[in-house]
Amino acid sequence: MSAEIGVAVIGFGLAGQVFHAPFVNAVPGLKLEVIVQRKGDEASKAYPAARILRSVEEALNDSAVRLVVVGTPNETHFDLAKQALLAGKHVVIDKPFASTSDEAAELEKLAKQHGLVLAPFHNRRWDGDFLTVKKLLTEDAVGRLATFESHFDRFRPVPRENTWKETQSISSGLLFDLAPHLVDQALALFGVPQGISASVRMDRDHTDIEDAFDITLEYPKLRVYCRSSMLACDASPRFLLHGTKGSFKKFGLDPQEPALLAGAKVPRMGQGEWLAESENHWGTLTVAPVPTDPGTLTQTKVRTEFGDYRNYYANVRDAINGTAELTVKPVDGYRTIKLLEMARQSSLEGRTLPIPF
Repeated sequence: MSAEIGVAVIGFGLAGQVFHAPFVNAVPGLKLEVIVQRKGDEASKAYPAARILRSVEEALNDSAVRLVVVGTPNETHFDLAKQALLAGKHVVIDKPFASTSDEAAELEKLAKQHGLVLAPFHNRRWDGDFLTVKKLLTEDAVGRLATFESHFDRFRPVPRENTWKETQSISSGLLFDLAPHLVDQALALFGVPQGISASVRMDRDHTDIEDAFDITLEYPKLRVYCRSSMLACDASPRFLLHGTKGSFKKFGLDPQEPALLAGAKVPRMGQGEWLAESENHWGTLTVAPVPTDPGTLTQTKVRTEFGDYRNYYANVRDAINGTAELTVKPVDGYRTIKLLEMARQSSLEGRTLPIPF
């Protein structure tokens, strides 16, 4: 294996603590060299072997750092990623990839000019439930797919105080917080749609942000629905698929985030599996074995595939070393942001928009 790649994680809020540092630290070939935490000592307690820096500039000037992970508030992603690329660093950007598609295109161009790896952190391609759905579609388990519904719901009727996530901006709100996951997963499964229509709303009694959305992506003989709400006290299925042979329904979110929040430690790759979902959360496949007898159905519990965000960082490592193609490319980040912009436009104008790329 090539020499270890020094990594700097910028920011040690939820993104840095839960989604980045634990998985960087668990991937051979990557070294969690630096964590940038402007104040506090949580990072030093969690990762005593890492150097804790108080400024981004220190990290960008550090010759031991080859890969920079941007895990800061949404509005800062573009500026920090651009600084890192200009400093000659490979970059991972937490979602959203940028605040606008123009910013996303500029970052993509800059990375190409400098021969650097630039990876949107669309980690939920490595969710166990998504991998299960992908496998079922490959196996033609529901026949020709007609509708695909993807939910990422919360129940938060009262806005949280003292958080940038509840502050109005072009890149805050559910559309730029959770829709990047759902839209990227749809693009990964089905490619670029032909059209998009959406309702992007403020559903709560008091809110400064977009707190609900329904996005419809139109494909030939297929409709994909991406939905989220902060008023989902009784959550909808995470995935709901209907096809010519039957349906698949899955409740509950991938267990990796809640496990980490509960104090679980991510094992180093090769030293333990991560992470099995409990059987009571497995999805259900319902099919009609004989299409001419649609009233006779069989139901089967489908074991959820192992989710593993370590594989995201292993792929980034291999792309930097030149031994593998980057799985989540800058163009994926651009397309996702462009579709989110078009969702807002569709909602404002009340019409379906053709996809221009």
